[in-house]
Parts: sequence; structure tokens; C-alpha cells
Amino acid sequence: MKVLWLSWKDRTHPEAGGAEVVKDELCKRLIADGHQVTQLVGGYPGAEGEVNHDGIRVIRVGGFYTVYFLAPFYYFRHLRNWADIIIEEVNTAPFGTPYLYPKKQSTKRFLFIHQLTREIWFYEKIPFPFTYFFYYLEPVLLWLQRTMQVITISESTKNDLKQYGFQDINIHIISEGLKDVTPISSLDAIQKYDRPTLLSFSAMRPMKRTLDIIKAFEIAKQSIPDLQLLIAGDDSGAYVTECKTYIASSPHKNDITVLGRVSQKKKFELMQKSHLHASCAIREGWGLTITEANSQGTPAVAYDTPGLRDSIRSGVTGVLTRESTPASLADAMVSILKDPEQYATLRRRAWEWSHDITFDQSYTDFKKALTI
Repeated sequence: MKVLWLSWKDRTHPEAGGAEVVKDELCKRLIADGHQVTQLVGGYPGAEGEVNHDGIRVIRVGGFYTVYFLAPFYYFRHLRNWADIIIEEVNTAPFGTPYLYPKKQSTKRFLFIHQLTREIWFYEKIPFPFTYFFYYLEPVLLWLQRTMQVITISESTKNDLKQYGFQDINIHIISEGLKDVTPISSLDAIQKYDRPTLLSFSAMRPMKRTLDIIKAFEIAKQSIPDLQLLIAGDDSGAYVTECKTYIASSPHKNDITVLGRVSQKKKFELMQKSHLHASCAIREGWGLTITEANSQGTPAVAYDTPGLRDSIRSGVTGVLTRESTPASLADAMVSILKDPEQYATLRRRAWEWSHDITFDQSYTDFKKALTI
């Protein structure tokens, strides 16, 4: 089979993230099974127009935004009638394959959607009136492609899509996967920090609501005086300045450490030695850092939001809060850390579940969705 994958970025893009990891892991397995794969993506300064990665042909046209306008012209001139399967990955903006990409009669077309953007626009501080423009544009664009087959990674995204006219029968959920992550061999093999430690591992961005974690930590300190907070992830931008200014004025500033970007080795050390991982994102496709922390023997506490509610089985592998507030997050943290028996049970079940979240399973689900 010949597979064409339309996407915003490829794995070498400076802003590549989890979506690019998923795409490449699935594409590499398609190649291993004897299929041909071409990715048509946006370019970036210094990037070659065409490269080959692990047998995957990567064609770059346009840039961060212009790829959506230039890709159809490249497709029409060079790739029309080539593909047996066209996968359109939607990351905020669609490529519009039903309207701009004519195909041969036998070609199958799919959308691949990790998550919707929706209220994220309001958290990322996009200037007015663009916040409202993009907020209301997304459901319109989705509605125009509502008859297509869709592949996604969570029940949350499936439910979102159903609100905009997609039929249940046309939505296929595949497993998330862990890349370069091996679950620890035994929970007994890991020594936690001497002090109870809360970890926030994600980019410090408005939609991640890092400030909520800091405020929850301050509240929890009243019940657990020796609690400490470690924050790791991208620490650039205006929101980071806001967070650091808040920390500087906190009575508990000496118990809060902002590490910024860390190596893979340090990442797993933090996940292994911390007692709890916290996440307050407004929405995710899947809370991947939660599953990664679980694999290293650390359960999570999080807001009950799309994606996070998929990566946590509340009361089983971690805890979802009753409300999306720092006070509710603090209550959950204190409840877990002050109950050793509950903590041990959550930790074990989270670690066990992480063994099932693999790209091999993801690919098995993916092939079933494509019926190849």
C-alpha cells in the first residue's frame, strides 16, 4: 500500500512534539510491513526540500503556515493518484482533503486528530478578536469534514468530534504509546526523595496552568510542611515570567525549584524519585507525561479535563479532582500522600497499566482502523 500523510510538521522540526513522535512510530511500522510512506509537511529555515528518514520519504513545502496553501499544489502536480491511503493530520488547522486533494476512486481517506483546540485559544493569550475567530472557526471546519473516517487517541477527543457531526461508527480510537521509555523493572527498585515531592513536568504555558499547580502546592504545604515542588520543562515566554514572579513572592519559594528543560536521563530520574506528578492542562489528546511518570513508579493527580481523564483511571491509577481549582488539587494531593496504603495501591496499578500503553498496540489498532 502507498500511504500519504499530510501534516503540519515532521519529527525534525524545531517545534516538533508528541504528535510527530506518534506519526513516525506508526510510519516506521508501516515501512517495516512493506508499505510505502510519504509525508507531505511544512518546512522550516535550513531544512531540505526532501529527505528520507528510516525509509519514510519526507517532502517539505512552504512553512509554518503556508504549507496549508502550497501542499495542494504540490500534491496536484506530483502525488495525485499515487496514494492508496491519504491521512490528513489535523493540528488546529485542516488541510481540507475532501475539497482540495482529488484522488483515484480506490483511495481511502482518514483524518488523524489528537485533540481539538477549542478553549486553548483563550489561555494562550491570542489577541482579540482572533481568539473568538479561531474558537468559532474550528467547529465549522470540522463540520465540513464530518463524513470522513477519523483516527484519534482518546475517548475525550471522540466525544468532542461527535458534538460536531462525526458518527460514532466512523471514529477509531488507537492506543497511545511510549517512545524511549521502559517501565521500571520493579517498584522496589526505586528510592523516592527523602521529602514528599510533587513534580510538574510540562512546558510552562498558560494552557498547562502551571500557576494552578504552584498555588495548590502552597495550600498542600499547610498539611504537609516538608512538601517540595519541582517544575521541569520549557521555561521561556511571558507566562514563565509570571510564574517566576509569583514564586519569588511565595512564602514557600525555597521549596520550589524551576529546572527548565532537562535531559532524558534527568527526566526519568525526576519521575522515579518524585512521589506525585501533577497536571492541570486545559485539554490534551492524552496526558502522555502522566503515563510516562506511571511507568517510572509515580502516580498522578490532575484536573478532570479532556485527555487527562483518559490517561488516569480515577481512584485506580491516580486521582482526578472534583473541581478544576488549586484547592481541589491540593485536597487530592494531601489525601493521597497522607494515606500510605492508598498511595501504594495507586502507584502499583498505575505502573501496571503503563505496560499496556505501547506503540506496538497502537500500530495494531491503527492497522485495524485502516483495514490493511
